[in-house]
Amino acid sequence: MSVAAHTDLPLPAVDTDYIQVDYPNAFVLMEHLRGMGENHAVQSRGAPATRDSLLAAASIYQSMFGQPDGTVPATFQVIYLIGWSPHESQQKPLRRGSAQHSLKELGHD
Repeated sequence: MSVAAHTDLPLPAVDTDYIQVDYPNAFVLMEHLRGMGENHAVQSRGAPATRDSLLAAASIYQSMFGQPDGTVPATFQVIYLIGWSPHESQQKPLRRGSAQHSLKELGHD
């Protein structure tokens, strides 16, 4: 069961977008990730990365994903969770299992 289904909100919905951002180099990307709080996201993290390991990672990332103009891309997945407060005029969800089509038929991006 999805996170959205565990709310008291009727008709929860989840949507996602993939957004690609081009950075001048891997160090600017790393700084942006740090600014978003996306560094050290794992609770059981080890010691901070050394200067040498960061230089090696930047070089590898540039060689694997670098663009002809020298930039490096990063793709971010944005997840939107939407729910509405209950109201008598609101559409009611259908009974579980009553769908005419499977969501699997929609495919994936």
